[in-house]
Amino acid sequence: MTFVGLGTALNVLTVLVGGGLGMLVGGRLPERTRDVVTDSLGLVTLLMAGLSAVEVTSPVLRDALGSGAPVLVVLGSLLVGSIIGSLLRIEERLERLAGTVQRAVGRGGTSHESRERFVEGWLTASLLFCVGPLTILGSLDDGLGRGIDKLALKSVLDGFAALAFASTFGVGVLFSAVSVLVVQGALTLAGVLLGSVLPEPHILALTATGGLVLVGIALRLLRIREIPVGDMLPALLVAPLLTQLVVVLR
Repeated sequence: MTFVGLGTALNVLTVLVGGGLGMLVGGRLPERTRDVVTDSLGLVTLLMAGLSAVEVTSPVLRDALGSGAPVLVVLGSLLVGSIIGSLLRIEERLERLAGTVQRAVGRGGTSHESRERFVEGWLTASLLFCVGPLTILGSLDDGLGRGIDKLALKSVLDGFAALAFASTFGVGVLFSAVSVLVVQGALTLAGVLLGSVLPEPHILALTATGGLVLVGIALRLLRIREIPVGDMLPALLVAPLLTQLVVVLR
């Protein structure tokens, strides 16, 4: 028998260890090596995004919403969520918060370039570690007492990703462990308090929407376009709500 929350604790530890090792070797790597590491992470993130986004074709989601509705639900979630996020200036506030944290810890310098590097490391790693099917399903399983198998797998993946990220972005990646603690801790608590209230179609819609958010992260890592993925985060809350609305109206 495992303690509730053990999966999240393990995940936080692997991010800290991986990030710490990445910072130790990061300064010894030439810039071209760090760039190719970031490109590799971008490609892997794109793969993870595709695996999550493909849930929009799930028979379970199609049976619950109808044949054409799943794509419209994901589209509506992104549009509504992004509008809410942009009006709330979530991306801008996250960057300000990251800058404040960076100044407080006094690491990485105070130049605009170092601040952007800190912000990019924290925001990108946080979103990558906190968005996806393993985060949602693993945390809920942990809260429901079903074990930590999914979070254990995620912890290993996140540890290696944190090592690679920290070798490029530095100390900002370490602070993504706080994001993991808050997000997965909240989801685990939701599993404890609410049980299996969230039906599978709602989780699938959320996962597919999260996959598209991950695409935005991948495009940033590959230096294709600076998509404001922070502003898209409310879409993850809108997706299950919009799914429920369609189920009720159907």
